Amino acid sequence: MKKMYFIAVYPPQEIIEEIKIFKEDMATNYANSKALKNEAHITLFPPFSREIELEDDIHSAFQKINTEITPFEVELDGFGSFPNPKNPVLYIQPKENDQLTALYHKVKECFNFIQYSFHPHMTVGFRDLTWENYLKAWEKYETKEYKTKFLVDKILLLRHDGQWVPIAEKKLEK
Repeated sequence: MKKMYFIAVYPPQEIIEEIKIFKEDMATNYANSKALKNEAHITLFPPFSREIELEDDIHSAFQKINTEITPFEVELDGFGSFPNPKNPVLYIQPKENDQLTALYHKVKECFNFIQYSFHPHMTVGFRDLTWENYLKAWEKYETKEYKTKFLVDKILLLRHDGQWVPIAEKKLEK
């Protein structure tokens, strides 16, 4: 039996709740409910599928990630989007952050079987978001203010069991 896994950084619960308000707005006013299924996070390694029997290997690779990094702050500042007509995405954007990029590269050293580019973001709207509704939502969110920051002090390994569940964490410590 196959399961889905991914690696991410999660903000504290109060920020997850604040971001949920934007996701609820997307669901109510732009017919976009898919983003409500996931809590706000920054993906460090995208979802991948593996046989559940291989989960020990995934844990082992996850534990090998070098997290000898001083915990650092990520600043979220406003909204951004990927304006792809087939699959538009609306998100909250973190400010440029060298430590976050360095952390991504450390994850990539142990998880390198998928090629993807790193565009850190916290998704607010995607998947069932139509192009028309994306354009309407973007008109509102393009100039909308949202600023906050949080401390990144661990990374999580998650498994999809009907919803994403953390199955391991690794602290950042210098």
